[in-house]
Amino acid sequence: MEYDVKDMKLADQGKLKIEWAEATMPVLRLIKKRFLKEKPFKGLRMTACLHVTTETANLMKTLQAGGADVRLCASNPLSTQDEIAASLVKHDGIPTFAIKGEDNKTYYRDRLRHRAAGCRARHRYARTWFESHAPLRIPE
Repeated sequence: MEYDVKDMKLADQGKLKIEWAEATMPVLRLIKKRFLKEKPFKGLRMTACLHVTTETANLMKTLQAGGADVRLCASNPLSTQDEIAASLVKHDGIPTFAIKGEDNKTYYRDRLRHRAAGCRARHRYARTWFESHAPLRIPE
């Protein structure tokens, strides 16, 4: 698996932060639970270029639970959380390209590697799936 993160030794710390954040995201947890059963994105490759944070990590894990082959690169090296990036690689098998404070050369090299992997967004399919399914009910 390809990845570019600062230090894989940070992965366990990142896992704890991701789990803590997930506890504060009840709607995403419900979607993930539904995705685990239905696998609406099976066979699709999805890529994201976002701030690499605990929230983004939970989004990527949710898409992966839906059957998608996901990859993540950082949209802003100043907001990247290195422990989160390492955790996604080590614990979730998500190719991640993100280093806090990386220089321009590394930043653009990783974006090109990310794009060269053949990732293409499938927005139409995702939108169709969400429109055709009943809304999630949030337990009180």
